[in-house]
Amino acid sequence: MDNQKKEELSGLLTILPSVEFCCIYGSSLHPSNHDEMCMIDYILGVRDPVEWHSENLKMNSSHYASWMAYLGGAKLITEIADEIGVGVHFNPFVSWNSKTVKYGVVRMHDLIEDILHWDRFYLSGRLQKPVNILADSLDVQHINSFNLRAATSAALLLLSSNLTEEDLYAKICSLSYIGDVRMLFAEDRHKVKKIVEGQFNLFRTMYNPILEEFAEKDLLRLSSGVSQLNISQDCGLRATKSLISHLPSAVRSRMGMKLGEQERMLSGRIIHEVVIRSREEAAECMQKILRRRVMVASMRQAVSGILTVGGLRASRYLADKMRKAWKSWT
Repeated sequence: MDNQKKEELSGLLTILPSVEFCCIYGSSLHPSNHDEMCMIDYILGVRDPVEWHSENLKMNSSHYASWMAYLGGAKLITEIADEIGVGVHFNPFVSWNSKTVKYGVVRMHDLIEDILHWDRFYLSGRLQKPVNILADSLDVQHINSFNLRAATSAALLLLSSNLTEEDLYAKICSLSYIGDVRMLFAEDRHKVKKIVEGQFNLFRTMYNPILEEFAEKDLLRLSSGVSQLNISQDCGLRATKSLISHLPSAVRSRMGMKLGEQERMLSGRIIHEVVIRSREEAAECMQKILRRRVMVASMRQAVSGILTVGGLRASRYLADKMRKAWKSWT
């Protein structure tokens, strides 16, 4: 995204209360997307959602469902996001500067926790794909490097010994859709392929440093192909254990409960490691854990969205999604 467009899209922040983090994600980042009617997706990280929504209701009450604006208030908006959803409140179909935008508001603590631990595997999945950061006072971009390394490890566990860059990026992209209830009826079945093909160079910029890091650790061997890297990986138990060590602690802990744990000393302290009997068993276990997290998060967020954006907006959003899904099947 060029600086002029980035500056233009940053203009949304001038009509909202201050934020600590802001990024744009989704189809608006596709270099070939020139659809002016395309809804632009934002994630906003704020210190205190109740305080932020309270101020925003005074500034932009029309962004909210009418019953939330006049009857619920900031506290109820935040409670629904936290207790029913996964900590994010979305305002879709907001008209601004001749554009239509959707912005999700999340507590900074929750955003960072999901990036580091994949407890909900919701926003962390968004940040495994290309985003354009417009504001970042807490250096989330640096923190997200842990998330990208973990996503690379998870994808490699699910792939064969020989693959291409495109194979890897597609598998990384698909991680946050495993088990997503929307994929059953309200998403384009070619979504992953379109994301990777449309943003291939952005994926390369994000993940090439990690591929080089893994190559230095002898987990991968990289060779140049016609238009992309060819990748071969060590699928032995040593390499499998190394990949699992890069997964978030919450995922490793859950894997340990299912596969067993063993203790060993490292630098004078006891650490717990997942018992790995085979790569296939470990990969299947990890995939089941991620599928359940994505399924639960997508269901909770769907219910939260219906409650907070109102029936009319929710119906419009769902109809838009289902129209795209139908086109992908015809």
